[in-house]
Amino acid sequence: MRKLSSPVNVHMDHVSAVLDVDFSPTGKEIVSGSFDKTIRIFPVNKGRSREVYYTKRMQRVTCVRWSLDNKYILSGSDEMNIRIWKSEAAEKLGVVRSREKAALQYNQKLRDKFSEHPQIRRIARHRHLPKRVFNAAKEIRTIRESKKRKEANKRAHSKPGHVEYKAERVKRVLGENE
Repeated sequence: MRKLSSPVNVHMDHVSAVLDVDFSPTGKEIVSGSFDKTIRIFPVNKGRSREVYYTKRMQRVTCVRWSLDNKYILSGSDEMNIRIWKSEAAEKLGVVRSREKAALQYNQKLRDKFSEHPQIRRIARHRHLPKRVFNAAKEIRTIRESKKRKEANKRAHSKPGHVEYKAERVKRVLGENE
């Protein structure tokens, strides 16, 4: 029997309701479509998205699917269009010559080698978002920080052990049906 009282991981980048989710054929990533008009790709074991897709014309995303060859993501939205996205945004389509392939592998190894450097991490993490989504994310971040600060103050100014610490994963479970 599975333990459903606490989630294994919480993916937290969307700013509105998630309408559809699909696993990649490899099972290592999840794609989600949201009411905030974005499509996000999450690694299964991490809480933040590795890629964000959106266009100005795209309305609320109602369904997302991963192609069986793991190269494309299909999305459907309210404006009755189906869009095809590359699952790896920087991946080159078509024939890749051996010299280009060697250069791409070398660049990937450099990224892996220096991934812990603060400037490289900042560049790798940066994604351009629509103003509306960026501002909503900023507001949500401010609310979370103020809640954390309030809990820390309650813990600091009360009897030891009186206010217990609750993990973020436990807070997210609203209820359990049997």
